[in-house]
Amino acid sequence: MLKNHPRGMVIIFFAEMWERFGFYIMMAIFVLYMDNEFGWPDSQKGDFYGWFLAGVYFIPVLGGYLGDKLFGQIKTIILGSITMIFGYIALATSSISRLYLFYLGLFLIAFGTGIFKVNMSVLVGNLYKNNVQLKDAGFNIYYMGVNVGAALAPLVATIIGNLFHSYHISFWAAAIGMTLSLIIFQGGKQHLVLADTKRTPVADNFIKSPTSDLGISKKEDMERITTLIILFLIVIFFWIAFYQNGFALTLFAQRSTIKSSILRPETYQFFNPFFILVLTPLLLGLFTQLHRAGKEPSTPVKIFIGMLIMGMSMVMMVIASLSGGNLDQHIMSPIWLISTYFVVTLAEILISPMGQSFVSKVSPPKIQGLMMGFWFSATAMGSYGSGFLGKYYSDFKHHQYFLLLVLLLILSAILVLLSLKKLKKYAH
Repeated sequence: MLKNHPRGMVIIFFAEMWERFGFYIMMAIFVLYMDNEFGWPDSQKGDFYGWFLAGVYFIPVLGGYLGDKLFGQIKTIILGSITMIFGYIALATSSISRLYLFYLGLFLIAFGTGIFKVNMSVLVGNLYKNNVQLKDAGFNIYYMGVNVGAALAPLVATIIGNLFHSYHISFWAAAIGMTLSLIIFQGGKQHLVLADTKRTPVADNFIKSPTSDLGISKKEDMERITTLIILFLIVIFFWIAFYQNGFALTLFAQRSTIKSSILRPETYQFFNPFFILVLTPLLLGLFTQLHRAGKEPSTPVKIFIGMLIMGMSMVMMVIASLSGGNLDQHIMSPIWLISTYFVVTLAEILISPMGQSFVSKVSPPKIQGLMMGFWFSATAMGSYGSGFLGKYYSDFKHHQYFLLLVLLLILSAILVLLSLKKLKKYAH
C-alpha cells in the first residue's frame, strides 16, 4: 500500500492512528458520559457536543497560522499532542462534583486536536509536492491510519465498559493512546523535516519544486481562494449529517435498538472506521483502474457523488424510524444502524480525504496551512450544527429529524452541481 510513497507517511500513519484512537474513545462515550454521569437532558448534551466539536474544527485556523508562520508543522503537532494528553487526564479525573475538570479537559482536547489535525494534513500534502499524481492516494492512506485508530477505539471502550463499568478508565486509555502517538512522532520526525513549511534552506528547496504553484498572479490567488470558499460552504451540510454518529445515531442505538452486551451503544461507532478500512483499498483500486482508462472522475465529482450517497444513508434512518424507531423501545435490529454506517462510510471516503486533497492542490502555497484550517472550520460549523440540531432529537418524531437531514444533503448536492465548473478548474 505504501509502495512509491514517502517514508514519512509511515510515521504519519501510526502517529495519526494512535491520536485518533484516543480521540474516538472519548467520542464513543462522550454523550453517554454526560447522560449517565451527569444526568443532563438532550438539549444540554447537544450544546456541549456541538460546541466541543466546533472548537475541535475551528481551532485549526489558529493551528494553520502557528504552523505556517511561527513554529512550523512539527513543533505545533508536538504542542498539540502534549495538550491532548493533559486533556484526557482531566476527563479521567472529572465527575459531577468536579465539573471544572470536565470543562478543562474538553478545552484542552479541542485546542490540542485543532492544532494537531491541520498540521498533520499539511505535512501529508507537502510530502507529495514532487509527486502530485499520488496525492489523492496519499490522503486516502492517511485516512486509513485515522480509521485504524477510530475502529480500535469503540471496541476498547466496549471491553472496558463490560469489564469495569467505568467511563473514566476509557479516558485513561485515551491518554495512553495519545502518549504512544507522541512517542512515534517524536521518534520519526526526521523523515518529515523536508515537509515542514517553516522556512529553512532545505525546506525552501523542497517546497519550491518545479511542480509547486509558485509565481501565480494575485488574480489567480483570489480565484483559488473563492473556489475553496465555495467548497467550504457546501461541505458544512455533509458534516451536520455525518456527526450524528456521535449524537442521534448513538441515542438511536441506546433507546431504540435491541440491547446486547456485545453491541453496546458506543460499539456502533466501530462500524464507520471498520468499513473505511475495508472499502478504501477497493475504491482506490477502482479509481486506479479508471485513471488508467482516462475515466477517473475529478475530485469535485467525487464530492458530488458522496453528497448523494450521504443523503441515501439518512433516508435509511427515516425508514428505520418509521419501522419502529420512533417508539424509543429496544425493538430495532442492529442491522439498521450497521447498514446506515456502511452507506455513511461510502460518502465519507468520497468527501473527507478528497476534500483535504483538493484543498492541498488548490490553496495558494503561502497560505496552505491557513486554507486547510478553513477546511476544518467548515467542519466546525457542520459539527456545531450537528449538536445544535441534536438538541431537538427528542422533540421531533425521529423520521422527521432524519428527513430534515435528507433535505439538507439534497441541497448540498445541488450546490455542488451548480458549482462544478468552477470547482473543476483547479482540481488537477
